[in-house]
Amino acid sequence: MGKSRARRFRRTPRAPAGPEPQRDGERGPEEEAAAELLEKLQHPSAEVREFACASISKLLQQKHVIPAFVQRDVVRCLGPLLMDHSLAVRETAAGALRNLSACGGFDVCDDMVTNDIMTPLVALLKECSTGLDANELSPKKCRGMNKNYIEDIANEAINLLWNICECNNTALYIFNKEGCLEAVLHYMKKFATNVDLAISVANCLQAVTEDNPDLLPSFNASAQQILETVMLCPESTMKHILLRTLIAGTIWNIKDTIPPGSLGSTVNAILKIFSESLAMDAGETIIRMNEAEKNRLKFVVEAETEENMGDTAENCVLGEDDNMEEIPKGKLRRENDISDLLPSDKWELKEVTALLTAQQTALEIIVNMCCSEDPSDDEWEEHSSSDESDLFMENSYNEASGLLLSPLCLSDEVNSAFLNNLIPKKILEKTAFPNSVALDICMRNSSWKPLIKKLNAVQCRALTCLQSILLVSDVDCLGGASALQSLAQHLSQLIFSKTELPTDTEFLEAVTSALRALLQTMASKNISQCMTPEQLLALCEAGIQSSNASVRMNMVSILGISGSVLAKGQDTAETLKMIGKFLLEVAMKESSLVVAGEALDALFDVFADGKEAEKAALQIKLLPTLKEFQPVFRMRMRKEGKGQYSTDQLCVLDNVKMNLRRFIAYQETLGKTPT
Repeated sequence: MGKSRARRFRRTPRAPAGPEPQRDGERGPEEEAAAELLEKLQHPSAEVREFACASISKLLQQKHVIPAFVQRDVVRCLGPLLMDHSLAVRETAAGALRNLSACGGFDVCDDMVTNDIMTPLVALLKECSTGLDANELSPKKCRGMNKNYIEDIANEAINLLWNICECNNTALYIFNKEGCLEAVLHYMKKFATNVDLAISVANCLQAVTEDNPDLLPSFNASAQQILETVMLCPESTMKHILLRTLIAGTIWNIKDTIPPGSLGSTVNAILKIFSESLAMDAGETIIRMNEAEKNRLKFVVEAETEENMGDTAENCVLGEDDNMEEIPKGKLRRENDISDLLPSDKWELKEVTALLTAQQTALEIIVNMCCSEDPSDDEWEEHSSSDESDLFMENSYNEASGLLLSPLCLSDEVNSAFLNNLIPKKILEKTAFPNSVALDICMRNSSWKPLIKKLNAVQCRALTCLQSILLVSDVDCLGGASALQSLAQHLSQLIFSKTELPTDTEFLEAVTSALRALLQTMASKNISQCMTPEQLLALCEAGIQSSNASVRMNMVSILGISGSVLAKGQDTAETLKMIGKFLLEVAMKESSLVVAGEALDALFDVFADGKEAEKAALQIKLLPTLKEFQPVFRMRMRKEGKGQYSTDQLCVLDNVKMNLRRFIAYQETLGKTPT
């Protein structure tokens, strides 16, 4: 258990369309309206059907309402409307199903596939794809406002397809079998005029290409040309940055289709896009865009004031001649209001959201780039359980490396592209806390407040990215010993920035995982560590109280790494005693068997070798304590193992159990050896 592995990010289903509604603590009357609204879906009037779909779409954003609709076969009621003769009904029906898939989770998506939602959805996607070629202005939803129904329907349908394929393998199989890729790529050709549709398509493509080898043969030269064209588009808006980032992620997913001679340049192009995205300062962007929003809204108010003054004067003229038809005020505004020339409402917020999403996506893909070339699970299991000889303790504990580091596994193409595009530097910059001024702006503006979560997510992804790069890169590529020591100081400042340990478990897991990987790297290269044992003990004593098992595992592992380094020094017995007592207490009292196993593993590292370690082990009575604990640990494994832990965890725990037996034997030989 001495190795730490970088996590691999899986994409999550898209959030529902529309603003998140306010939820009451009690079950509201909306649930009682489910039957009535579903009945209206059969109404002969298209307007009534559209209204019912829109109402259902809004209600389905409330998770507690979903069961009432699912029990009344909402999928079978809405599915046929995807092919309704009214385009407005098609759009609102697709939007309702999209929200159902986004808010309902995996079980609801499974239910949607079981109820054959893919049949009308695939038919709709192919029909809309054909309709794009007509290039005719679609019917207008309201007078004076252009609306391309085909593209808007396609956008809702693509988002629905994305969510379902993300959650259900049968849907992914149908996507492959029905040749949906061609239709989806056809929508991407609209990226120059409809970037929102293109982003939806790119999200869907990145989802369906992940771990889907059956789809790879469909990516012929024409398909790859479409992706390359989008990836090279020069537009600099943040939505286009997000679009290029998503397409770069898709190309990474299908890298096995790229000729070996072109792989290096392709990987470099992908990471160049990620580098450009990460180079942007999100905090400064929030400040700038918020100011732009204020100026825009101020301009609109001034324009409306001038218009109202004009209306007053015009009304006086109209009053003199009763025979003149008064122009409706709404129509006058629609035709003459200069706000029509401005971007859509809240465009500044949408731009910042796109940037943060692009940065988070780029970081997640970089993590996967590091993990994709890791040894397979079988190789890890073989490596972790192959030490069957009696020389196990000597071979494992006399070397500082041993079990501490995974092998270097970045390909030359990826490693070179990382360095050429300054990826490690960009990642490190994103690990800092978000801009305090930007945070204050978000806190004071309710519509901007959700950006705080996105800012924190980018920081956490950057820390996870840092962990991955530390595990797979050579020290020289990271800047050498001095750079790692500076990094250790940076991480310690993040952790100890406040008097109390951060309570955000996602951040705490990310930062301790990065620190664990850094200390592993430094220990393996005999680089002196900047954090004092007292700091580490204080950190671990606070962190072991976390409700997150991964955080607790990181804490005991960090202490084990630090202790193994101290054991090689002089006059460290007292500190080793404190570390040993702490790890013993965790091993014996920890509720999670996996964390207890990690604590035992850390003990093996700390007390593996050295005179100071032997002295400390005797004083804390390590050997008799472990001998007494050994049957307890075995019993816990028999009772708690099955059903509570994964096969991989049980394999690791079994290895710890074997190592415990060997470590006890090793300590017993030390007692018999004359000093």
